Amino acid sequence: MNIPPAAASAPLPPENGGELAVQPDSAATLREAILRRLTYSVGKNQASASEYDWYLAVVYATRDRIVEGWMASTNAAYVHGPKRVYYLSLEFLIGRLLGDALNNLGLTEAMRAATRELGVDLDRLRTLEPDAALGNGGLGRLAACFMESMATLSIAAHGYGIRYDHGLFRQVLKDGWQQEYPEDWLALGNPWEFKRPEVCYRIGFGGAVEALTAPDGATRYVWKPAEYVEAIAYDTPVVGWRGAHVNTLRLWSARACDPLQLDVFNAGDYVGAVADKMRAEAISKVLYPSDETPAGQELRLRQEYFFASSSLQDALRRHLKQYQEVRSLAEHVAIQLNDTHPAISVAELMRLLVDVHGIAWDEAWKITQGTISYTNHTLLPEALESWPVPLLERMLPRQMQIIYLINALHLDNVRKSGHTDARLIAAVSMIDEHAGRRVRMGHLAFIGSHKVNGVSALHSKLLKQTVFRDFSTLYPERIVNKTNGITFRRWLFEANPGLTRLLADTVGDAIYDNPLALRGVAPYADDAAFVQEFAAVKRQNKVALAKIILERCHVKVDPDALFDVQIKRVHEYKRQLLNILETVALYDAIRAQPYLEWAPRVKIFAGKAAASYHQAKLIIKLANDVANVINADPTVRGLLKVAYLPNYNVSLAESIIPASDLSEQISTAGMEASGTGNMKLALNGALTIGTLDGANVEIKEHVGDENIFIFGMTSEQVAQRRGRGIDMRETIARSPSLGEVLDAIGSGVFSPDDPGRYAGLVDVLTQHDHFLVCEDFDAYYACQRDAATKWLDRASWWKSSVLNTAGMGWFSSDRTIAEYADEIWKTQTQAKG
Repeated sequence: MNIPPAAASAPLPPENGGELAVQPDSAATLREAILRRLTYSVGKNQASASEYDWYLAVVYATRDRIVEGWMASTNAAYVHGPKRVYYLSLEFLIGRLLGDALNNLGLTEAMRAATRELGVDLDRLRTLEPDAALGNGGLGRLAACFMESMATLSIAAHGYGIRYDHGLFRQVLKDGWQQEYPEDWLALGNPWEFKRPEVCYRIGFGGAVEALTAPDGATRYVWKPAEYVEAIAYDTPVVGWRGAHVNTLRLWSARACDPLQLDVFNAGDYVGAVADKMRAEAISKVLYPSDETPAGQELRLRQEYFFASSSLQDALRRHLKQYQEVRSLAEHVAIQLNDTHPAISVAELMRLLVDVHGIAWDEAWKITQGTISYTNHTLLPEALESWPVPLLERMLPRQMQIIYLINALHLDNVRKSGHTDARLIAAVSMIDEHAGRRVRMGHLAFIGSHKVNGVSALHSKLLKQTVFRDFSTLYPERIVNKTNGITFRRWLFEANPGLTRLLADTVGDAIYDNPLALRGVAPYADDAAFVQEFAAVKRQNKVALAKIILERCHVKVDPDALFDVQIKRVHEYKRQLLNILETVALYDAIRAQPYLEWAPRVKIFAGKAAASYHQAKLIIKLANDVANVINADPTVRGLLKVAYLPNYNVSLAESIIPASDLSEQISTAGMEASGTGNMKLALNGALTIGTLDGANVEIKEHVGDENIFIFGMTSEQVAQRRGRGIDMRETIARSPSLGEVLDAIGSGVFSPDDPGRYAGLVDVLTQHDHFLVCEDFDAYYACQRDAATKWLDRASWWKSSVLNTAGMGWFSSDRTIAEYADEIWKTQTQAKG
């Protein structure tokens, strides 16, 4: 990518502790830096160096150019005292960092030239970097985009999470079934991180709470945990665009206070001697351990408290270092809870303020509410998390006391404000008394925050109408909207350099700093020469993806076919099943009517199902079974191919998204909070087919009705249909095509080895279709035929494709973060461009 000269530089310490100065880094200086690092950090010479040795040397040379700016940014935060932002997220789906860092420093081409002189291929080296899968999907990837945008906007920020030894599992498809294997991203170490053994916090669990009476008669509570675990910090620098600011992603690793019980070891019980070590280290061992068992639930709670407590202790330590007292915390610190996982932070911050720092309850509560804000990412009640009261009382007894008191005072205030209805009181209580007493963590996060935000206009509206309806009545100003965004540096500049060059050559270098400059591309949607180049870039990306599909799926696809893509976590509400049913219907239609002009199509799926989510795993199996039948059928004449790419991750997304023509965003309306995959795909010129759900609503507004394919029920219609029942027998009877598809799947046409494999799946769709797959099927099938018609009209398709790219500038994560900073965090940003 030809980044403008101003970007082709590396940061140097500023003279005044403010903005960073820059100076060019030539290929020659980078070459020497690589060789120095190869010798003194890797311990190899050129003759003996392996490819991985060269990779390490390049990373270290790149990291050196980040560290000086990192120190300068850290120093500036202490000197100038801007409000600090702490972003707490159980997931950070950061992916590979080398390309990101080189891109943001403007060093990609210089580094490529330097490695070429050394006889090494930079692009090959980048593939050696493990994909750090410290997240499950959109939530974790959003956190990574936000961290990069906070650095780009020069916000003094820290990201806090867990340094999982094994991130999201590695997915292998065996005979179409998902198999999970440990993801081992740390097997060879992590050259990007800096271990901080001196940054260590003791995290307690269990034990009892002792009430002590002070000389003035006041009661002070002292928690005496039965068990302690140490949290050790590992820091990764996050460099912003053009290297002008660098923030920190601090991840916590769990360690036993005493790694070995020597007396037990000497007594011959070698396994028992390390039992405490294994128990402690299990906290940071795996992302999202299964919570189907009581032990799994306990581990999940231990993870969430472990990372919340260590992060809060670290934030308070830093604040005390700078301001010497905690009463000004809300003035100088903003803590953002990314979803409900860190909700225990509300109770923990109160414990630290009241029990450790001696702040009176009322003042501590004012500080806590003034400091914390909460982002909700889901309307699914089960995803809001709740914990059994006995579990919290056993694991976190003092925090449970605090939750009880917060709840009691909260309900007192509700009654004092005139709301005495028993239903409302029960609905807004943090303790759910139905089917076993449980603590509602979403309620705790809401009550303990000064602002609660949804992540798309529709989602925020539905938050007020559904899961937080009663809270919205009590606190009408608390819920605000912050529509998600994506970082264009990763998802356009880095992932699609060919398109980036074309856009910059056409409308100027302003696109590098101002995403809204993409609007200047719109007039070229009717320019034949530009459209031809635009289409050529897309085809080149499709050729590259076709090669990946052949290598990983053993399916040969035509790059001139319509690439119809659904890539996301596999969940029933995301309705991969609807896509599969339409695929079967299309397959039947192509065979029945071979004389029609069919648009050649490749259906591309990728995504993982949670290890314990059996229905989602069955859907993956069905997709692969359908693929096997269709791909082997000569009567289709290559007009339809299906590929399920295994082990979906950030790096695979970077290959799929630039090559996509049609973006499947077909969730049941009202159930997708936002979606950011839809933004990435549209930015790269894919047309969206989807429901009016999540950010699809806003994408439609920005790209134009004629450049998006919308079908199906609205969220209001979904609620009405569910109100009438979700038995779909009448709906199926009205749709011959759907009935034939369900009969074929249910009778074993696609599973001859096990004809009854999908009978239960079909029964659910027929009699208990909660996600309304059948109700939306005919509308979806018709919309797909509209997409095919448009595809055959190449001028019309490419015009819409160009207008999608041109209309996506507003969906930059820089815009999102600027809105957080202005309206929630009340901190300043430094505008770019």
